[in-house]
Amino acid sequence: MFDTLSDRLSATFKNLRGKGRLSEADIDATAREIRIALLEADVALPVVRAFIANVKERARGVEVSQALNPAQQVVKIVNEELVSILGGETRRLRFAKTAPTVIMLAGLQGAGKTTLAGKLGLWLKGQGHSPLLVACDLQRPNAVNQLSVVAERAGVAVYAPEPGNGVGDPVQVAKDSIEFAKAKVHDIVIVDTAGRLGIDQELMRQAADIRDAVSPDEILFVVDAMIGQDAVNTAEAFRDGVGFDGVVLSKLDGDARGGAALSIAHVTGKQVMFASNGEKLEDFDAFHPDRMASRILDMGDLLTLIEQAEKTFSQEEAAKMASKLQSSKGGKDFTLDDFLAQMEQVRKMGSISKLLGMLPGMGQIKDQINNIDERDIDRTAAIIKSMTPKERAEPTLINGSRRARIAKGSGVEVSAVKSLVERFFEARKMMSKMAQGGGMPGMPGMPGMGGGPGRQKKQVKQAKGKRKSGNPMKRKAEEAAAAERREQAAAQGGAFGLPAQEDKDFELPDEFKKFM
Repeated sequence: MFDTLSDRLSATFKNLRGKGRLSEADIDATAREIRIALLEADVALPVVRAFIANVKERARGVEVSQALNPAQQVVKIVNEELVSILGGETRRLRFAKTAPTVIMLAGLQGAGKTTLAGKLGLWLKGQGHSPLLVACDLQRPNAVNQLSVVAERAGVAVYAPEPGNGVGDPVQVAKDSIEFAKAKVHDIVIVDTAGRLGIDQELMRQAADIRDAVSPDEILFVVDAMIGQDAVNTAEAFRDGVGFDGVVLSKLDGDARGGAALSIAHVTGKQVMFASNGEKLEDFDAFHPDRMASRILDMGDLLTLIEQAEKTFSQEEAAKMASKLQSSKGGKDFTLDDFLAQMEQVRKMGSISKLLGMLPGMGQIKDQINNIDERDIDRTAAIIKSMTPKERAEPTLINGSRRARIAKGSGVEVSAVKSLVERFFEARKMMSKMAQGGGMPGMPGMPGMGGGPGRQKKQVKQAKGKRKSGNPMKRKAEEAAAAERREQAAAQGGAFGLPAQEDKDFELPDEFKKFM
């Protein structure tokens, strides 16, 4: 969603690099480019004006003029101002002192409230709560049935006493759900209310009646992040008519301009609390303004990546894999079975392109990341699963005939099997070297790591033999003097008082020969 904005801002900051100091003209030009980038991203005009004014004021201040690297200081200022307009600190849910905590969802029809109720229920279940979804959207056809299906997929309870499709009183259902939750010991009630195609008095009255009936601890306004400026207008109307405590952005993985996300917290004064960024129920998480600003500026989002890894990977399994790679066998205990297990764990974290997008600087290879074929992992898994247990444990056994059998079993070319095995050996060697503190193969070692400069053996220069004179008379005199010295040495004894040997019988040890 923020690709266009990220590209424009990256290009703007690129022009600043290499400048020892920033002039007024540089600051004005940078502010103009940032203003255009924000307006193109459909950010509300009042937000753009406030943002640019703050950036220019700080860029002209002492923190930039006295900085060693003014360009980096401007990037830091833009990052901090982005965090500010996105809401500042992360806003957490408020829980009631006495259970159940009531959360009411409100918003326009089509914003994704019903699906989001399931996502929120699954997220809260993962936090150790016992949520109950309540079907109070009795107007839209099949809304009650949809919520029941979503609740079943999320593995949470649902309260749907009325069939819906225009039948039933949503206010009464909301009231009864509180008693039902207390009886069944649910500590959180999520009320899914009806939406409309536009702002009207009937919607506002019904939402206000449900609010008064259940006294929710949190009213979350669900906004479709793809509708642009209209999201801000709708949010203001809801704030004035019903009131809400926080915003949830749905469809944040769309390709529309993301101005709504950047505008809504600043305009309404209510923070974005959650964001839905995919179709799966797991594609939902708390909204962190600092991480979102970091993504927009192509600085990555390593914290979210680490959190996803911690949810997916078991520490026990990770320690087991690490010990295999650090073993004295050079990582040979790490088999194709282990490789497949690791690959499946990574797959559970989400799409590869999304994971790579969380790394810093990946915006520069955005097109390559978007073209990644997620099915390659499935093909690799099929190849490994077509091998026998012995072949997975000892890939060196895989010869030509075995490759042909494996290729036939997995539906790929023989070359694909050969390539996989070769890449596995290379990857195992690299991971083993890194696990043992040897640094990246082919790269200079880091301090404290192996493979660095100074660790290499010094090359001993080969000693040059004594040159002989080109003058025949002089050479004959030198040979005579050498013969005389040998005779004297033979008469006196060799080194350490031992009898000297004839030259023809003398043989240097092998370890000394390489130095001659």
